[in-house]
Amino acid sequence: MVLIIEDEPGIRRFLRVTLANNGYRVTEAAAAEEGLDAAATQRPDLVLLDLGLPDRDGVEVLRELRGWSAIPIVILSARDNERAKVDSLDSGADDYLTKPFSSAELLARLRAALRHAANRDGPPEPVFSVGDLRVDLVRRLVSVAGSEVHLTPIEYNLLATLVKHAGKVLTHRQLLHAVWGPDYGYEAHYLRVYMAQLRRKLEADPADPRYLRTEIGVGYRLAAES
Repeated sequence: MVLIIEDEPGIRRFLRVTLANNGYRVTEAAAAEEGLDAAATQRPDLVLLDLGLPDRDGVEVLRELRGWSAIPIVILSARDNERAKVDSLDSGADDYLTKPFSSAELLARLRAALRHAANRDGPPEPVFSVGDLRVDLVRRLVSVAGSEVHLTPIEYNLLATLVKHAGKVLTHRQLLHAVWGPDYGYEAHYLRVYMAQLRRKLEADPADPRYLRTEIGVGYRLAAES
């Protein structure tokens, strides 16, 4: 079941119809407190959360939900600025969709968030593959179209971090903490250098990447579907 916390009736209607037509059960809330009550009592599988709610800011709702639940949360917002995206993702959101968005993009992000949540409590799949890219996390082997690709330790750790969260946007800070350690959080130029190196090794066209996607000003995402 998907819980929609959104105050605009037109958006709720679009979401309800789109999700129902694709086999999802839906419940709705038009305000923050109503949504928090629904999340606690109905235990949905995923929350679609608007940031511009009438009674409370959506980031506050996100943080409150994260205080007691690991449920996947996808933000829906007209706020297109980088700060809102980074705050939401650093506060525990699994993804962030800027309005307006297509039904195809919504459904793809929702599937990715649910897959990530299904793997959250256990070890990641030992072998990840999307398109021609294959990453064996046990043997630490990476290949593209059947040919092994040699990565430096940092390149591999960066790719493995993205693999473990495939389909999810990871902020610059989250990636820096995971790969370089907790003393790093603002050295985004490190990421730009190593992502450029990874793309040269993994992408057919590094200027138009298929796998290693940039969320401008926010972070990076490894595509979970080709």
